Amino acid sequence: MAGRKGEPVIFRSVGAVVLLLGGLATPTPAGAAKPTCDYYVATTGSDRGDGSAQRPWKSIEQARDQLRSKKKQKCDIVVNVKAGDYVVDKTIEFTEADSGEDGHKITYRSADGPGKARLLGAKPLTGWEKYKDNIYKTKVDRTFYTLFEDGKRATTARYPNRTSEDLWSPYLFSVLGEPEKEAVRNWLYFKPEDVPAEWDADFDKNSQIVVWSGGSWSWFTDTVPLGGADFRKNFFTLNHWARYAFMNSRSGSRYFLQNTLRFLDQPGEYYFDFANSEVYYWPKGSIDNVVAPTVKTIISLAGSSPDKRVQNLAFDGLALQYSDFVDWYRAGWISEGDSGYEHKYPVYDRQIEMPRNRFGMITVTNSRDIDLTGLHLSDSGYMGIYLLFANERVKVSDSLLDNIGADGIKVEGGYPGEGDISGHHTITNNYIYHVGELVPGDASGIELMSTGNNTVSNINVKHSARYGISLEVRPEVKNEDNYARNNNFSYIKLEETGLDSGDMGAFYTYGVSNTEPHLMDNTVKQMVITDVINDPAGAMPDSGTRGVHMDAGGCGFTFDSIEVGKVSDDKYQSYQCNNVTNANWQDGFDPAKMEYDKIGVTSSFPYPIPGASQ
Repeated sequence: MAGRKGEPVIFRSVGAVVLLLGGLATPTPAGAAKPTCDYYVATTGSDRGDGSAQRPWKSIEQARDQLRSKKKQKCDIVVNVKAGDYVVDKTIEFTEADSGEDGHKITYRSADGPGKARLLGAKPLTGWEKYKDNIYKTKVDRTFYTLFEDGKRATTARYPNRTSEDLWSPYLFSVLGEPEKEAVRNWLYFKPEDVPAEWDADFDKNSQIVVWSGGSWSWFTDTVPLGGADFRKNFFTLNHWARYAFMNSRSGSRYFLQNTLRFLDQPGEYYFDFANSEVYYWPKGSIDNVVAPTVKTIISLAGSSPDKRVQNLAFDGLALQYSDFVDWYRAGWISEGDSGYEHKYPVYDRQIEMPRNRFGMITVTNSRDIDLTGLHLSDSGYMGIYLLFANERVKVSDSLLDNIGADGIKVEGGYPGEGDISGHHTITNNYIYHVGELVPGDASGIELMSTGNNTVSNINVKHSARYGISLEVRPEVKNEDNYARNNNFSYIKLEETGLDSGDMGAFYTYGVSNTEPHLMDNTVKQMVITDVINDPAGAMPDSGTRGVHMDAGGCGFTFDSIEVGKVSDDKYQSYQCNNVTNANWQDGFDPAKMEYDKIGVTSSFPYPIPGASQ
């Protein structure tokens, strides 16, 4: 059978024969499955392919473009992406023109099983030559801000060297160099013994600082290029303001320096000379296994406006690996109103990401009815999956996210009081492992902001610098303008959280339902939080770790059957504005009511559990 312009189309249907694209469909008997039309993509495909199994298309982009040109959709379309590696040089963009139509879905699926079709946002670096000893260097044709060897993230050459490859410590501490400079955010004073004077002769113009600004407030990290160093007065000049000043009454800020050639002193470290477009690397294995990112976002789903949404699309079983970070990072604007736009709650400028940082390996905005299922996302430069602003009924399920630069899954609605534009999402049966690798500050396995009516269930989050799961608005927001309502969390396991930050909870809320009356419309049940203990080498100056922390008016929650392991502060910290039953920080906790066998991902989870013995 042929489709429009002679294109062969393979139909999978029960009791139906369909003529696609302007043809007639035989009525489908009641109760029969929808007819499904199959197309194919393969690494052996070509520009002249027709999408059949015999003559497949060569890329998802080609499939998208061919389907976009068709006028009417008479069946659910499945694009079968055959096993293999597909290098992504440019973000694969889907708009409202690529939506499923007339009640039908378009699905891009890994045809040979979960994780077999791999979209790689990186390319090998070649042309290496010996620089000295075990260090190689090469010229590059693009700038990037993270690097990988043999499927593992390399470390930007840093000082002091990290204690282990999956932790962030140790740190240096800033000091108060001059009393009148206590509030500055672009000059960081250092101890003379921490930064040797001999560095003055060749202080590297490519150097950067990673700092938990705020003194003892270990809440956010800034990654900022340094404009220079004054070795007489012992301070660094940052090219951009940090989130907070570098001193408070209890401590200086923890920091380390990176991206200087003199710091490249062990395997697995690299240095990027941006001015000369040269990369230096000391490989752990073969120098031929080094790849560098080509994109920050691999798949973008973006309608042109909230009234013109991309919708009825699904991505199933695909693996996405490697994406890039940014040249500098700070969480939010410094002060309310800094966005330059008038808002009902301008203070939300301090909570929301700046436009330059609104991206993920998969970025979704202005969407409806999108399914992201059975995915494997790994080695992202920044967010894994980012649902930004107007999105409705997005499903993220049965997916493995590991080695993520910032948050695993982030859902960010709009400004409070300006329209409830994000919600009714389903996030279920996902394993999220190692988050916050490049942005440990405020890192979370799942972060929900200004969004409601969501279901989060059967989740494992393991190894996070800060949170496991967080739900946030602002304490200034009135109840009628708070959209973080009717969220349901169940069958959750949070492990190895709070590794590098303080004043936190593995399950965390901020400014939710902070004024009376407190409607009990967010629920948490059947949650296990294992020990929440800092990495001792991090020298944490902040207050202690908690299992559940309801911060700045975190009210309107019911908790049922919650178990928390060891913490350095309270297992549960909250105002008296939530209902708690059967929690192990209260008398009368009954472990028999815990449904341990249902907590975390289910037996149907499609991927091996990271770190589990095989």
